[in-house]
Amino acid sequence: ETISVMTRRDLLFSAPFALSAAAAASSSVRFGWIGVGNRGTSLLNLGLRVPAIDVTAVCDLDPAKAAAAVDRVQTARNKKPLSISGGPEEYRRMLDSKEVDAVLIATPMHDHARMAVAALDAGKHVVSEVPAALTVEECWQLVRAARRSRAKYIFAENVCYYQSNMAVLNMVKQGLFGELTYAECGYVHDTRNLQFTADGKLTWRGEKLNQPGNRYPTHAIGPISRWLGIHRGDRFVSISSQSSRAAGLTEYIRRKFGADSPQMKVTAAGDSNVSLIRTAQGRLIELRYDVLSPRPHPSTTYHNLQGSLGSYRDEERRQEIWLDKRSAKVTWEPFEPYLAEFDHPLWKQNKGGGGEAMHRGADQLMLADFAKSLLENRESPVNVYDAAAWSAIIDLSARSVTAGGAPQDFPDFTAA
Repeated sequence: ETISVMTRRDLLFSAPFALSAAAAASSSVRFGWIGVGNRGTSLLNLGLRVPAIDVTAVCDLDPAKAAAAVDRVQTARNKKPLSISGGPEEYRRMLDSKEVDAVLIATPMHDHARMAVAALDAGKHVVSEVPAALTVEECWQLVRAARRSRAKYIFAENVCYYQSNMAVLNMVKQGLFGELTYAECGYVHDTRNLQFTADGKLTWRGEKLNQPGNRYPTHAIGPISRWLGIHRGDRFVSISSQSSRAAGLTEYIRRKFGADSPQMKVTAAGDSNVSLIRTAQGRLIELRYDVLSPRPHPSTTYHNLQGSLGSYRDEERRQEIWLDKRSAKVTWEPFEPYLAEFDHPLWKQNKGGGGEAMHRGADQLMLADFAKSLLENRESPVNVYDAAAWSAIIDLSARSVTAGGAPQDFPDFTAA
């Protein structure tokens, strides 16, 4: 069982995959890894633990990183994958390879959409890191590419695969929360130390400080969207977004580099951004983004849910629940007994989960589910419409902030 339901668009475009005859007859999918930096290497290490993933090619701008990835594959699987490195378009050599059926894209986020579109047009299945795209137009390009391709697009939003989030999804489907009305979620992660290099230059994160709105929404909005049935009976219709003043980064720079340092000229669009999203069924979602405020972070995300029969909250890795028809007292209960009772079948089947503490063990489970869905010719576990709607928040929230909080309409990416 996966965590998705087939949409009407999936029904129209559910022709047999473009897996090669050899791959279709095997028990594994031949993957090419595009990007083997920190995140790409982490996913590669986990992917090599999944028997259904056969890594046949690796690609990176840095030849040393590509070579290191080749060594990892050789050590784990005793076979040497194709190694590609060089310029920014060299990844297209992987798309021409008959030894690759699917690609995993773990490059910087501004490359995700164009690489995914090129891969889909080449008939390769795509697993894309988050976010899927940075603008509404890129989201449309991605959706259109997926529609015209016989290959599948899968969005690698690992927070959807947290054990607790999947258990809540299981409970939602069984009606334990009644009619869902409201949700709160956010990505709150103090990354001020990641805005500058050791010698005081801006990193890629720092170069985006002046961009308004929510620049990283999918970890927060993904699980909430699954619970509310977005693209499975409901959809986002509008977003209104505002940002606070900026103060956290200025204080950090003053202490780190000095009040008279050149870095003091660096400004940010704001510390906290809060968006209100309304759905077609009248649900309301409060979405927060803050990477510049001083804050400890045992967890970088939080997810709270309100229904007509109960409430759930997950903050700082502490999950609690209260159900009108089950809770003995009017007070929060620990979620652990409910997790044991309503553990999602995918976690039950994999018992130990992802086997690694990072991201609550979700990454390896996610990769295994993706590969299995391709082998079994199932619908995408997290599809292109999810990827587009969740990622469009980046552009739409920025537009709303610039317009003084005025609501912005979501495109209906599933529309014909």
